[in-house]
Amino acid sequence: MASNNSKALFQKDPELQANSVTVLKKRYLRKKESGEMETPKDLFIRVAKNISQAELKFDPQADVDSVAEMFYNQMAALKFLPNSPTLMNAGNALQQLSACFVLPVEDSLEGIFEAVKYTALIHKSGGGTGFSFTRLRPKDDSVKTTKGVSSGPVSFMSVFDAATETIKQGGMRRGANMGILRVDHPDIMDFIYAKQDKTKLTNFNLSVGITEEFMKSVKKGTDYDLLTPRDRKKVGSKNAKEVFNEMVRLAWEGGDPGIIFLDRINNANPTPAEGEMESTNPCGEQPLLPYESCNLGSINLVQFVKNGKIDWDDLKNTCCIAVRFLDNVIEMNNYPIKQIDEMTKKNRKIGLGIMGWADMLVMLDIPYNSDKAIALAEEVMKFIRDEGRKMSVKLAETRGSFPGFDKSIYPALGFKAMRNATITTIAPTGTISIIAGASSGIEPYFALAYYRNVMDNNKLPEVNPYFLTKAHEGKFYSESLLNKLADAGNAHNLTEVPEDIRKIFVTSHEISPEWHVKMQAAFQKYTDNAVSKTVNFENSATIEDVEKAYMLAYDLGCKGITIYRDGSRDNQVLNIGKVKEEAPVEVPVPVPAKPKERPAILIGKTTEITTGCGKMYVTINQDQEGNVFEVFTSIGKAGGCAQSQSEAIGRLISLNLRSGVEPEFIIKQLKGISCHMPYGFGAQRVLSCADAVGKALDEAIKNPLNTQVIRNDSITVDTLLADMDKKAGNKVVSNGACPDCGAPVEYIEGCLTCQSCGYSKCS
Repeated sequence: MASNNSKALFQKDPELQANSVTVLKKRYLRKKESGEMETPKDLFIRVAKNISQAELKFDPQADVDSVAEMFYNQMAALKFLPNSPTLMNAGNALQQLSACFVLPVEDSLEGIFEAVKYTALIHKSGGGTGFSFTRLRPKDDSVKTTKGVSSGPVSFMSVFDAATETIKQGGMRRGANMGILRVDHPDIMDFIYAKQDKTKLTNFNLSVGITEEFMKSVKKGTDYDLLTPRDRKKVGSKNAKEVFNEMVRLAWEGGDPGIIFLDRINNANPTPAEGEMESTNPCGEQPLLPYESCNLGSINLVQFVKNGKIDWDDLKNTCCIAVRFLDNVIEMNNYPIKQIDEMTKKNRKIGLGIMGWADMLVMLDIPYNSDKAIALAEEVMKFIRDEGRKMSVKLAETRGSFPGFDKSIYPALGFKAMRNATITTIAPTGTISIIAGASSGIEPYFALAYYRNVMDNNKLPEVNPYFLTKAHEGKFYSESLLNKLADAGNAHNLTEVPEDIRKIFVTSHEISPEWHVKMQAAFQKYTDNAVSKTVNFENSATIEDVEKAYMLAYDLGCKGITIYRDGSRDNQVLNIGKVKEEAPVEVPVPVPAKPKERPAILIGKTTEITTGCGKMYVTINQDQEGNVFEVFTSIGKAGGCAQSQSEAIGRLISLNLRSGVEPEFIIKQLKGISCHMPYGFGAQRVLSCADAVGKALDEAIKNPLNTQVIRNDSITVDTLLADMDKKAGNKVVSNGACPDCGAPVEYIEGCLTCQSCGYSKCS
């Protein structure tokens, strides 16, 4: 029913930052029926109108226009934003609005590949998936139908990983998965080691499902039982402390696996009669029953700090509108499969969270790593949870409680009715925090400044706007300071910045892991679902430091923990400041006054390697002693800069080789160089033309030709690169910068995220 109000709707224009507009144009805006591209305002109107249509399902006389304007005003004011699938798909043909799904993986070939099929459908529609592989029988267990043996859960995870690799999420981003195995599964050690080789399971985050029994055994140093998935009978035992130590060590090495406390999650399960929770979404903040989905949304806390105080009344209003919005999303959602539609509507879970927490703290002059910040975290989240629950009760009065409402649980909490089984979740927020111009989720600042590449290869410092304001107000602003800040990423050692300002603008690596865990626990205390948070460690952190964080997370009531030690993955992504230059090459022998003369005849081999710039042909010639002597490179039929630079690389390498420089030093300089157009995945990933030449040169010195006989060798690029990586022990190299815009990317909850343009690649 249209509103009788004659005033024009949607009068407020969104006030967006340049980065916000960039992200919206690249990832969210769609063509309208007229053929014109949406504006950001059009997007918010599209979403508001679509989600408001759910009102008619509950009241045929509902004033849909007024509700749409209410939803629009919240989004346009950047007070509340739903998760990305809702922004992308609401009002479009796809109409798949949820970000989080959990699928069961049954212990049969049919069940496994049915889950793979459903995974593909979910990823195609823009969602992420979580799985527990605990139901699968362990490797070498008997399979009666074939009289063979099982290959085990880890082997089947590779099938899911390969399927994910081939599916683009709505043509915009690749899918992401969470893989979970209970700690009492007989194959638990294989699972713990599954991502030690970083070329494997690249589309998975992994977490071990921890039980209370296991944690008690860890503290006692005793054994615990391994159980068969079929009948939960004991088939062996392991020392809990030894298993725990391996989990910690592997996380210290490369971030995986994380852990989730399964018993703690199920103790808080609001619908135990509907089943047991066995997995979460890819970033770990949303535990779900099999076939459940959850739609998320986040409140931007930046918008509720006014004159140095929190406007609680305005925050309450937004909480109420957000809960109504998210409940409407459940009705308007086009679910990928029937089972998800039924299970989601049975429990009607929503996940209202926050973003801009670091911003709110600096606006209130509160250091992130302080008791005052912890107390405020509890106060803010309790307020949001309580007001959200009140609104869910109010909705239940007119719309009814969710069908799975358990009368034995909720009345004990003081609720005779409830529209939604869960209300609150703390998600990473990712790109929606860029749209909102806010810090991500509850994370601290990763850096206060970094360099952005602009035209003509110039670099300009991009500086935290709140720091800029403080610098001007405190009269310590200078261009020199901004460059120092961009070099360092933080103000820790910048004496021109007052000490009290340095304490307020603390960054993630200045914050001890204990404070990271305390902050996560503070928010978890009043969050129905779970909390997405990365506990950052400096590179120098020890395995014992990680162990302490894991135990603290358990003791403080967290539902899980994910850690990342800076630089623990090979060729660490460029996070802050300048590119870390490698130490100057020390040539062990004097360089001759001039290069060696080139013999008339040399023997070599040409290898074809596909790069982001096209097919590159690398010819490596050797002298009669079998030493690499010269390199020629060419890129297909390319001309101009690509070909000239390719030729220059070859000439300079050849000059160095003929001048006595050891090839290993040249390879070290070339391998790992990344550009904005990498090619391939896993072991076959080529980061740049220079990286391709480095890999080809590496192969040549490891496998020299027989220079006495000219051979007609033939090798494919896939075989070459896979063999090189296998022999050299190389692992996946993360790009040093965002492949879309060149800005730094940071590692949050298993995902590389660019805070500049919104690029994200999980796991």
